[in-house]
Amino acid sequence: MYDLIVIGSGPGGYVAAIRAAQLGLKTAIVEKYPTLGGTCLNVGCIPSKALLDSSEHYHNAAHAFTSHGIDLKDLKVNMPQMINRKSEVVKQNVDGIQYLMKKNKIDVHQGVGSFVNKTTVKVTKSDGTSQDITAKHILIATGSKPAGLPFIKLDKERIITSTEILNLTSVPKHLIVIGGGVIGLELGSVFARVGAKVSVVEFMDSLIPTMDRTMGKELQKSLKKLGIEFYLKHKVTAVERNGDEVTVKADNAKGEQISLQGDYVLVSIGRKPYTEGLNTEAAGVKINDRGQIEVDEHLKTSVDSIYAIGDVVKGAMLAHKAEEEGVFVVEQLVGQKPHINYLLIPNVVYTWPEVAGVGYTEEQLREKGITFKTGKFPFMASGRARASGDVDGLVKVLADAKTDEILGVHMIGPRVADMIAEAVVAMEFRASAEDIARMSHAHPTYTEVFREACLAATGDRALHI
Repeated sequence: MYDLIVIGSGPGGYVAAIRAAQLGLKTAIVEKYPTLGGTCLNVGCIPSKALLDSSEHYHNAAHAFTSHGIDLKDLKVNMPQMINRKSEVVKQNVDGIQYLMKKNKIDVHQGVGSFVNKTTVKVTKSDGTSQDITAKHILIATGSKPAGLPFIKLDKERIITSTEILNLTSVPKHLIVIGGGVIGLELGSVFARVGAKVSVVEFMDSLIPTMDRTMGKELQKSLKKLGIEFYLKHKVTAVERNGDEVTVKADNAKGEQISLQGDYVLVSIGRKPYTEGLNTEAAGVKINDRGQIEVDEHLKTSVDSIYAIGDVVKGAMLAHKAEEEGVFVVEQLVGQKPHINYLLIPNVVYTWPEVAGVGYTEEQLREKGITFKTGKFPFMASGRARASGDVDGLVKVLADAKTDEILGVHMIGPRVADMIAEAVVAMEFRASAEDIARMSHAHPTYTEVFREACLAATGDRALHI
């Protein structure tokens, strides 16, 4: 008998297990794959960032080193080595999770977890044998998988998802990306940097449509410099493969059809909750018509002893959101009173320039009828950005028109994935734009751009423009 069984070892699951063990709960974790870490560590966040870094190094060597006084000869891409390095980074990370399980005395059960009843989980191993384990509480953290379209047949060879593309050992001649969201743009930029022609087909009228619209417009400008082509407001109607050639057909807003030919198609239209094989009905756990497990404000399912977190429940599909929820659930179980402010969970896109945002977007504030002030400052006016050659992008601060409280911060530029943390801290403590404007920021740094945007939001006081 365990105090807690966690089904799924992604960021939400393994962090919840660690926190439970720290709090003295006898804990087990169930994982169907041979390695721990879930999508994020194995085929998501970590491997994609490894490839983004490698491709950025190559792109800089090919296009920026000469201006720095560094001359190179015979520069070429070694894709097999790039993939090998990615795999080694993944291995180091998943081995680290295995170590943390041992350190915290968490029992790891390898196999598919399915409910027998509300307190018992059957773990079925790859050889067909099974074992039943029981617990006072069970936490579902089974994550998500790539979503598809009913008329697209994913052959996982030429018509692929974000999982298969991570193992391409040659550069595509023409990669067609269906979906202009985070995953499509990150992976599309990887291959554009190393020489592939990349075309992005997006149904909406803006890239990264869930983020502030200014960010999508600015990101499109930057990615065009990589040679990426964009087909916005285009609805894909067919994807057909003929040998090594794949054709994507799409209709534009006027109903006119375009046809794109490439050697690979990446389908990246989002992700969907993964609950297959869980046998939730045996425990009485309800799933809604979107495939999500229904939970209340405490992340409790329709069954008192069962909770669910991460991509399998409502909300943004983010690793750090799942981590927060995992800790939130476990601390409740021992009588603590944790909190999560979902508005202040940041969104990040790891293209270059990076994009990050937290709080309300400008569109959301207008929709809510909240009067606000806007302060913007471009990286072009930053000494640090000019020194590194990263002058694309800006920081936009949205502050309440009456109280000056910061309501949203949206950034596109160098290292904004790290910079956004300052905005999260500020907003957690309900800082005003004036508060940030009065704080000393080291010079020269990228973070000065955030301060200047806050100055701009408090009466057009930006100093360096």
